[in-house]
Amino acid sequence: MAKLKKQIRIALRNCGFINPENIDEYIARDGYMALGKVLETMSPEETIEEIKKSGLRGRGGGGFPTGLKWELTRKVDAEQKYVVCNADEGDPGAFMDRSILEGDPHSVIEAMAINAFCTGASKGLVYIRAEYPLAIERLKIALKQAREYGFLGNNIFGSNFSFDIEIRYGAGAFVCGEETALIHSMEGLRGEPGVKPPFPSEKGYQGMPTNVNNVETYANIPVIILEGADWFNKIGTEKSKGTKVFALAGKVNNVGLVEVPMGITLREVIFDIGGGIKDGKKFKAVQTGGPSGGCLTEAHLDTPIDYDNLINAGSMMGSGGMIVMDEDDCMVSMAKFYLDFTVEESCGKCAPCRIGNKRLYELLDKITEGKGTDEDLFKLRNLATVIKDTSLCGLGQTSPNPVLSTMDNFPEEYEAHVKDSKCFAGQCKALMQYIIEEDACTGCTLCVRVCPVDAISGERKMAHFINQDTCIKCGACMEKCKFGAIYIG
Repeated sequence: MAKLKKQIRIALRNCGFINPENIDEYIARDGYMALGKVLETMSPEETIEEIKKSGLRGRGGGGFPTGLKWELTRKVDAEQKYVVCNADEGDPGAFMDRSILEGDPHSVIEAMAINAFCTGASKGLVYIRAEYPLAIERLKIALKQAREYGFLGNNIFGSNFSFDIEIRYGAGAFVCGEETALIHSMEGLRGEPGVKPPFPSEKGYQGMPTNVNNVETYANIPVIILEGADWFNKIGTEKSKGTKVFALAGKVNNVGLVEVPMGITLREVIFDIGGGIKDGKKFKAVQTGGPSGGCLTEAHLDTPIDYDNLINAGSMMGSGGMIVMDEDDCMVSMAKFYLDFTVEESCGKCAPCRIGNKRLYELLDKITEGKGTDEDLFKLRNLATVIKDTSLCGLGQTSPNPVLSTMDNFPEEYEAHVKDSKCFAGQCKALMQYIIEEDACTGCTLCVRVCPVDAISGERKMAHFINQDTCIKCGACMEKCKFGAIYIG
């Protein structure tokens, strides 16, 4: 099957193959061998060099070189250093990190210990949202087992290296996926981003040097140590090495997690692995990168997936959400949906994000209500550009992406909403009209009987009529009509 042939499992290598609550099954698949190798045969500098040589970049969305981040933290002198795992995954439709923690928690624990050995840390923290009870439960079990087996605690593998991990809970704020906001939340402060520099590698948790990586990034580390950097960097593209896990969702036949080599095309992911669009509908767009990304069209289907190509196309890799849309989706409504999410999740610290995104949402709402003007389209693009350029953190800087990408790729839909008060997809209720075709209507009165607001009138065996001022556009009449006489105009 193409679905399986085109996938390479590295981060997901153990998910579904082992009992995540049994450490022996993880050990049977070379678990903790990488930790033993670096403690017994490699120096911190050699290990960091191997990670740098592999080309691994952060899988949380930023794409910063992992080995370089570790090196920067190691070079800072401090009495105490911290290693943090960012498991605060909040993109709509994304569940990569949660699935790894639920299916293979020991791989993250082992990688955090390797990170600590390299950076000189002795304490680790996993920041995970309390909304993921199964992941939390399995992580707790894994930590307990790792301590019992001597993989956490004092003098690991008989060395001078000591390290342990604690869990910190998040309350589900999307902005806390940003590393400085995450650190503030762990300290008991408001989850708001800080100004950088200084970066966490210099001054992070409790003012100490802190290395933050996300779950998927950590899941790659043990394999790189055991298989070697040369093996890993042969997978992927020149600037984006290895694989990426995507949560494929939306109007596609095969939904779920897929792990593919960098450089694979969107067409291969959606049509070969994903099995194409549901119900034989036509592909319209794919949103990559969650609310921070953009909508890509049919013209982008042969774009190789990596950090740089997606940015050049007007989107981004993000943490790995990939939502597919078909001909029945309205791109203006889609942009409004994502903006509603970012408005709700804004921490409110900076005015461009707090106020600007609210105004941006109001403009989109006005357009989907059929009340937009040409001036509103100008304001929409101008305000989106200002928000990108002036927001404090990544949430605000990327929040206009869904708006700008849909305006660039689907300008005709915005124009139709504004100039013709039409929604091509029939998704904007204010622009919809249920109309009865006189020649097709038999006057059976079935539509009259199901209408909840008595908006339909007409004599029996005569053509009926829908009062548009009364109609609430529930669609019950069209659903019940046996003669196909009702259509959306």
